[in-house]
Amino acid sequence: MKRILAAIISVIMLLAVTPSENVSAATFDIDFETECKSLYLENLDTGVVVYQKAPNERRYPASTTKIMTYIITAENVKDIRNTYLTIKANTLKLLEGTGSSVAGLEAGEKLSVYQLLQCLMIPSGNDAAIVLADHIGKGSIQKFVDMMNEKAKELGCTATHFANPHGLNDPNHYTTVSDMAKITKYAMTMPEFEDISNMTSSDCLGEDRYLITTNSMIDATRGGKYYYEYAKGIKTGSTGNDSGYCLVSTAEKNGYSYLCVAYGAKYENEETGEYYENGAMMDSQNLYEWAFDNLKIRTVIDKNDLVKEVGLNFAWNKDSLQLSPAETYSTILPDDIQMSSIDRVYDLPESIDAPVKAGDKIGTVTLSYANQKLGTVDLIASETVERSELLIAFDFLKKMVKSLWFMITVVVIAAFFLGYLILAAVYNHKKRNQRPVKKYRKF
Repeated sequence: MKRILAAIISVIMLLAVTPSENVSAATFDIDFETECKSLYLENLDTGVVVYQKAPNERRYPASTTKIMTYIITAENVKDIRNTYLTIKANTLKLLEGTGSSVAGLEAGEKLSVYQLLQCLMIPSGNDAAIVLADHIGKGSIQKFVDMMNEKAKELGCTATHFANPHGLNDPNHYTTVSDMAKITKYAMTMPEFEDISNMTSSDCLGEDRYLITTNSMIDATRGGKYYYEYAKGIKTGSTGNDSGYCLVSTAEKNGYSYLCVAYGAKYENEETGEYYENGAMMDSQNLYEWAFDNLKIRTVIDKNDLVKEVGLNFAWNKDSLQLSPAETYSTILPDDIQMSSIDRVYDLPESIDAPVKAGDKIGTVTLSYANQKLGTVDLIASETVERSELLIAFDFLKKMVKSLWFMITVVVIAAFFLGYLILAAVYNHKKRNQRPVKKYRKF
């Protein structure tokens, strides 16, 4: 019986050590009418798109195409200031009869790529576009165009296809304002791009061949009502009523920066022959002023705030853990909104087990305004909490007592013990019956 009891205890101890198997776009409302068919306004400080109108509809980009032409050129010419090209007569002939805007390049002259990029961007020279494309495509403009399309895909453009390097109309030449914003932001990282695209004039071809910008928004001398003192660059475009007026620009004011892409403003009244005012420039100005006047970078959630708590297990005299944001999250928002109008959706466990270290990620909070997602921020433990080994032991015993194996073991032990008692009783009874009867002498 002793051997049996020892075996049962060994089984219980074995069960006790067996491990368990249980294991950045908000779009806000404006208060004025717009002329363009498609518009896109992004705050460059935060990457938040603050206004959109038909952002994914295909449009003819006209000469804003030259932004991509600049990119391909800059990526394939190591030294744009000291790389020189000789202008080919047969290349210039490709534009005959197209009515193209040109910089006035002359066959046989030798110009640097830097000069040609000025000719491309300032007066919107289609001649500069095909000269650069011919050189980089090694005699094949189509090869250059293929490079443009490959780059567009690389930048995540999903509704863009180029058919030429200058922007003349073609059924297979199109983009969207949202795609062009991606292209432009990338172009702004290219050497000399922002400087050249913001030039209002240049004498790079000589004083008798002065280059004048087509962008009235940045030209204080000739811009008239379109001039906007906070604007910088970037590229105009128009192929008549097919594309309408187009404009890609940026503006900076009071420490805030914006990018605006405006496509498809009315160009010419076909009945009267009268030209409409440039709605792309007017819309851009109005959007910039609206943004500067009404939107501000606001702190939505601060890393020093305690924003939520979760249950905490196995910590002595502590049953909850305070959480704080991993970082301060700020974004562009209307200046007059209350922070209480920001919706917070938490993704958190009901409880966690100690130990936990300050800074451990526990979950996330997703921030939204007016049903538009602003961003998601990690929530971390605000303090370090050690584990109580005593509570761990109590929990283990509690689980062990409730486990099926423990119940079976108890039943088995009880059965053995009961059997032992029965056997002992039977044994004692037999022993008593087998005890010899003492005989006494009679005197």
